[in-house]
Amino acid sequence: MGAPCAAMSLRRWYAAGRGATLRLGAPFVAQWVMLGLVLVLVLYPVLLIVLNSFQTGRPGQAGALSLDAWRLALSDPGMLSATWNTIALTLARQAIAIPTSIGLAWVLARTDIPASEWLEFLFWIAFFLPALPVTLGWIMLLQPEHGLVNQWLAGLPFVGSGPFNIYSFWGIVWAHLASGTIAVEVMLLTPAFRNLDATLEDAARVSGAGSLATLVGVVVPVLTPVMVVVLLLSIIHSLQAFEIELILGFPIRLFVFSTQIYSLIRQDPPLFPAAMALSSVILGLMLPLIVLQRWVTTRRSYTTVSGQFKAHKLQLRAWRVPIFFLVLGVGLAITVLPVTFLLITTFMKLFGFFNLPQPWTTAHWSQVTGDSIFLTSVRNTVLLAGGTALAAVALFTGIAYVIVRTRFVGRAALDFVSWLPSTLPGIILGLGLLWLFLGSPILQPLYGTLVLLIVVTAIASMTLGVQIIKSSLAQLSPELEDAARMSGASWWRSSRHVLLPLITPTLLLVGAVSFISAARSVSTVALLATSSTRPLSLLQLDFMVEGRYEAAAVVGVIIVAITTAVALLARVLGLRVGLG
Repeated sequence: MGAPCAAMSLRRWYAAGRGATLRLGAPFVAQWVMLGLVLVLVLYPVLLIVLNSFQTGRPGQAGALSLDAWRLALSDPGMLSATWNTIALTLARQAIAIPTSIGLAWVLARTDIPASEWLEFLFWIAFFLPALPVTLGWIMLLQPEHGLVNQWLAGLPFVGSGPFNIYSFWGIVWAHLASGTIAVEVMLLTPAFRNLDATLEDAARVSGAGSLATLVGVVVPVLTPVMVVVLLLSIIHSLQAFEIELILGFPIRLFVFSTQIYSLIRQDPPLFPAAMALSSVILGLMLPLIVLQRWVTTRRSYTTVSGQFKAHKLQLRAWRVPIFFLVLGVGLAITVLPVTFLLITTFMKLFGFFNLPQPWTTAHWSQVTGDSIFLTSVRNTVLLAGGTALAAVALFTGIAYVIVRTRFVGRAALDFVSWLPSTLPGIILGLGLLWLFLGSPILQPLYGTLVLLIVVTAIASMTLGVQIIKSSLAQLSPELEDAARMSGASWWRSSRHVLLPLITPTLLLVGAVSFISAARSVSTVALLATSSTRPLSLLQLDFMVEGRYEAAAVVGVIIVAITTAVALLARVLGLRVGLG
């Protein structure tokens, strides 16, 4: 009896396993295909960069093993100077941005400042504004000889000449602070401050501590883990800088690693191995930061809202109006001010010269908008941004669903890899994909096409998009889908009629954010676009490199209009991010 029973049990186990395979076969295969696709598009290009730094050949060509590229990267004065400039600019930016952002976030979240939500939205606008148009506005204001601010100050007694120079180390630092660094940190810190239990502050004040002492002695220590995460993320993003350094650093021969890589690839013949070696050096510098950031975010809880949560805001009293105008001034200075002078630039006969007999003209608008190159770039931008939005929503939803809703054995790896794009400088991601596509005979026809640009811009926005959808899915109980399936609905039908309608606002939001990221992207597509697929962002960069600032300003205004409109849409959809 034992043998027949064993055989029967074996048949039942086989039948059950066979049924499970039939039911789960397609999702199982799809999950592995998704993991493989993400690994190929994100991790494999990075491995190619490291491996090919030891080669002498160009993409698609055979080469010999060599350490020449590494000798050049580690000994060439230009390479070492570029690496040092990258580190120095990053440290200078964060030394100013972190304390400034902490103060602004605390005021917005923990005080009764008027119109706090609209003031916070100004920093959202600053985040969404493309860096190049904003930088062009600051060039108009702070150019050494013809900058408007310098001209005004030069007319004052005991000044003599304009004191500011946008084409300098500190000019680059300022351009970064005013074009996104402070805005991003305020956006991340404000929700954490808002969710802090006010009981802690009340206890400090009962003990006799003032507002400043409470902020420094209680609030900052409690939120230190969150601030460490923000600092690490900000440093990582600072190492990704490209376009501002290219425009403001080139005239004074100040190179950072991203612009050095760009120059190595753009020269004739291109020095691919040296560019790969320099990229590997920067990846080596960033790897400890990536590991530390992941360790800090997973080692402990960041809970600041408990069952005894108490929320109230500090009464500013007599300081309420002055602080309101101070924060408003900061918000307007990083949004309205540079954009206003960017718009003024488009109507100037000659950039920066206000003292001409008739300094104003509309000729630049006519010349730019009537040029076939501009019209092609508009078409490319719309197709690139729209295609990226659609691809991002589909891919990110699949990734988030697998991570949150399945027991797929590779979901932890998928989650980890989805974080990597936020840590990869765009120029390095573009370089890795350049080698991947040029080095594969199957993929070579896609080089320079909009398909490749859509792929790279979608990857660049992967981290934020996946995290937003993950948060939305985590808030929805699986019981809703289980009830539909128990009623006889298939997995696809329950997802289409139950899950998708509930997360549609989130998907629209992710699409809007991905659209903006693609429309303003420069570093990620700089090495991959051709003259026929060049978007508006690269057209503006070309104009600025050629010194055609008036034409660049026209293109910049159009990009700002597009991104601001979509940013308003994202605001309507209720985008909220934060740590805490």
